[in-house]
Amino acid sequence: MTIDFRQLRENMVEQQVRPWEVVDMRVLETLNAVPREAFVPEAQRAHAYADTALPLGGGEFMMKPVIEGRTLQALLPQAHERVLEIGAGSGYLAACLARLSAHVTSLEIDGDLASRARENLTANGSNNVDVIEADAMSWKTDKTFDVVCVSGAVNDLPAHFQEWLAPTGRLFVIQGQSPVMEAVVRHADGKTDSMFETDLPYLRGAAPAPTFKF
Repeated sequence: MTIDFRQLRENMVEQQVRPWEVVDMRVLETLNAVPREAFVPEAQRAHAYADTALPLGGGEFMMKPVIEGRTLQALLPQAHERVLEIGAGSGYLAACLARLSAHVTSLEIDGDLASRARENLTANGSNNVDVIEADAMSWKTDKTFDVVCVSGAVNDLPAHFQEWLAPTGRLFVIQGQSPVMEAVVRHADGKTDSMFETDLPYLRGAAPAPTFKF
């Protein structure tokens, strides 16, 4: 049976993402344009547009479409802006960010995922994305970015993530402890906007320290 991915993509936008208060037209057009099925493992392709997180291997997951939509709307990258993504995964969110911005630098700690993300992005024609195999907890750069998108949860935001922001930049992150985490946008001037509550797997090295129970 042939799957009509285009119809599934339209259904995802209209029945999942838009009802979750994602109304920005540039974001909706991006989600309608980027073929999500091309960024999921072959075994998961039939579920590419389901309202669920999808396993990518190596303990990594692709966020639900509604979370991706809310993330893009919270950041609203502009055509002249440069983006840093922490956690490339399969490359899907980087492809969406790339359609909205001038350039995306995407960090991925898992070498296999980084290679797969590069392949997926190249096949999609996303030629304004650089995927770097690196641990964001120790990565160093002199560059700053207009937008920083953290694609995994953190218990506490590492201070150097904020330092990557340009003077008028903004950073999206989901932080706190499962099962209730808060998605926030942090601005370079210290202002913080609360966006929504959700639950997401932690970035490697960003989970809370284990507690001992007696």
